Amino acid sequence: MRISVVVPCYRSAETLPALVAQLSDVLGSLGDPLGGRPAGYEVVLVVDDDGGIDTWATASALAVAHPEVRAIRLARNVGQHAALLAGLRAARHEVIVTMDDDLQHPPAEIPVLLAALTDDVDLVYGLPAAEEHGLLRNAASRLVKAGLAGAMGVRNARLVGAFRAFRAFLVQGLDGVRGPGTAIDVGLSWGTTRVAGVRVRVAPRAAGRSGYTPGRLLRHAADMTFGWSTAPLRLVTYAGFLLGLGGFALVVRLIWAYETGETRIAGFTTIASMVAFSSSAVMIAVGVLGEYIGRIHTTGSGRPGYVIREQVEGTIHAPSR
Repeated sequence: MRISVVVPCYRSAETLPALVAQLSDVLGSLGDPLGGRPAGYEVVLVVDDDGGIDTWATASALAVAHPEVRAIRLARNVGQHAALLAGLRAARHEVIVTMDDDLQHPPAEIPVLLAALTDDVDLVYGLPAAEEHGLLRNAASRLVKAGLAGAMGVRNARLVGAFRAFRAFLVQGLDGVRGPGTAIDVGLSWGTTRVAGVRVRVAPRAAGRSGYTPGRLLRHAADMTFGWSTAPLRLVTYAGFLLGLGGFALVVRLIWAYETGETRIAGFTTIASMVAFSSSAVMIAVGVLGEYIGRIHTTGSGRPGYVIREQVEGTIHAPSR
C-alpha cells in the first residue's frame, strides 16, 4: 500500500517540522499488509500564499531535506478546500490521507484509518472522541453537516471531517470541479457510498488558532448550498406555492365578508401587508436566482479554483496509480 498524505498549510511554520517528523516515523514504519514490504509514501504540503513567507520557506526547506516531501505554493489564498483539491490532484499513490497542519490530527492515528479501509470500504473519516471546539463552532459544524445530508444528499454526512483516508480513484469525482466554492466531501460522495468512520484521538492545537470561525463555517455552508445543490430553488418554489395559497385564502375571506355584509372590508393595511409580503418573497427569489447566476458566470468565465506558483520536491517518485 502506497500512501499520499495531503496537508493544506496556512500560517503553520511552527508545526510543520514536527508534523513531517511524526509522519516520517509513522509512515516509514508501516509495512505492506499484502507482501510485508515497507509501504511507500509521500507528503504533499500545499501552502496558501497568504499563509506567510515563513510557512512557504519552512515547507520548501522540508521538501529539500526529505525526498518523500513535496511542497506546492499557491499564488493566492483560495481557502482550505481549494488548496486541498490542488494537493489531491498532485497525489501519486493509491491511498490518500488528508489532515490538518496544526497537529490536532496526530499522525500516529493514521494506521487506525488505514486499518478501517477494508475491501468493502473506500472512504474512512476519523471521528474525534470528544468535540474539539467551542459551543458556537461545534453548532456551526453540525449545521454544515445537516446541510450536506439534507440539501446535497451526502450519505453519512455526520461522519464528515478533515481527517480522512480514501482510495485515490475517488479523486476522479472532482475532475470537473472548477472555480471557487469547492466542497471536497460532496465530490467524494459522488464516487462511492462505501463510507465508514472510526474514533481517533484528537490532540490540542499546537500553535496559533483555527481560521474556521463560526462565520466562515456558515459562509462555507452557503457556498456548498448554492454551488452544489438546487435545494434553495426548490424552497423558493415551495414558498411561492404557499404564498399563492395564502393569497387565495385572503380572496375567499374578502368575498365572504362582502356576501355576508360585514363592514370590515380589507383596506389599506391589508393591501400594504400583501404588497410588502409579496415584494419580500420576490426579492428573496431574485436573490437566490442571482446566487446561482453569479456562480454560473464565475465558472463560465474560466476563473480557476487555484493557481500554482511554484513547487519544490526532492526525489521524484514514479506514479503508482
